[in-house]
Amino acid sequence: MSEPRIIFAGTPDFAAEHLQALINAKIPVTAVYTQPDRPAGRGRKLQLSPVKQLALSHDIPVFQPLSLRAEEAQAELAALQPDLMIVVAYGLILPQLVLDTPKLGCINVHASLLPRWRGAAPIHRALLAGDAETGVTLMQMEAGLDTGPMLAKVRTEISDQETSGELHDRLAYLGSQMLVGQLPALLAGDLKPEIQHDDLANYAAKLEKQEGQIDWSKDAETIARQIRGLSPWPVAFTHLDGNAVRIWLAEPDSKSANTPAGSVCETSKRGIAVSCGTGRLWIKTVQLPGKKATEAAALLNSNNHPFQLGTQFD
Repeated sequence: MSEPRIIFAGTPDFAAEHLQALINAKIPVTAVYTQPDRPAGRGRKLQLSPVKQLALSHDIPVFQPLSLRAEEAQAELAALQPDLMIVVAYGLILPQLVLDTPKLGCINVHASLLPRWRGAAPIHRALLAGDAETGVTLMQMEAGLDTGPMLAKVRTEISDQETSGELHDRLAYLGSQMLVGQLPALLAGDLKPEIQHDDLANYAAKLEKQEGQIDWSKDAETIARQIRGLSPWPVAFTHLDGNAVRIWLAEPDSKSANTPAGSVCETSKRGIAVSCGTGRLWIKTVQLPGKKATEAAALLNSNNHPFQLGTQFD
C-alpha cells in the first residue's frame, strides 16, 4: 500500500493526546472529524474541541457533522477515500455504512481492558468498582457498543491513591503510545483479532451528578473510591446544614468510631475524620459553599470552620 489515507475522529483531551502522538510520529492524517463546537463557560461562547484546536494548528482539514447518519456526511467521508479511520472518544455513533467506508475499517482506542468496561465512562467505573488494574484496548469497530475484536492491549495497575483525572492522563499516554506502536503492524495486516467474551462485560454508564452524593452508612473504603473516582468531575459531596460540601481528597481508615455515621469523630493535622458504616474517612481536601477547595488541616486552623466534634453531615 502507498502512503495510507488516515482519518482521525475524536473530541476531548484524551483523543487529542492520540492525535498529537500521530503528529509527533510523522504519521500523515488526511482529515480530522470532531464534534461540532459547543457553547461553554459563563459567556456561553462557542468552544472548539481540543482535537479541533490541535488539528487546525497543524493545518489538518476538520469536519464537524452533527451526525454521521446523514447521507451528505457519509458521502463527504467517502470522498476522502480513507484507508483507515482511527476513532478515540469521538462521541458520535458510527453507522455500519461509515464503518465499512475505509478499506481497513475503523479502529478504536478504548480506555479499559475490554470487555471489562464497555461504554462512556470506563475510567471512572474501574475506580468506583475497586479494580486492581485497567488499561487500554485497540479494537476493530463494529456496530455493537465496544464489542469489536481486540487487536492489542496495554495493562497498568491502579494506585490506591489515584483519581480518575490522574488515571485518565496516564491512560491517554499509554493509549497513544500503543496506537503509534501498533499502527505499522495493523496496516500490514499482522495483528491477530481476539474475540471478546460478552459474559465478562460490564456497562460503564455515563456519570451523573447525583452519583457524587455520599452515603455515610457505606464503608470508608467504598466512599474513598467514590471520591477518587469522581475527581475532578462531578466531585463527591455531602451536606452540612442544607449546604453542599464538596470533598476532593480523602483516605479511608479501618479504625471504627463509636459515633453515628456521618459525624465528625476526630480532627487533627491529618484532617477531618468522619464516621462511616464501617471504619472512618479522613477528609484531606474540602470545599465549603462559595469557597475554593482547601486542605482540611489548614481549614482547621481558622477560627470559623464548621467541623467541630460531633458535627453531623446530612
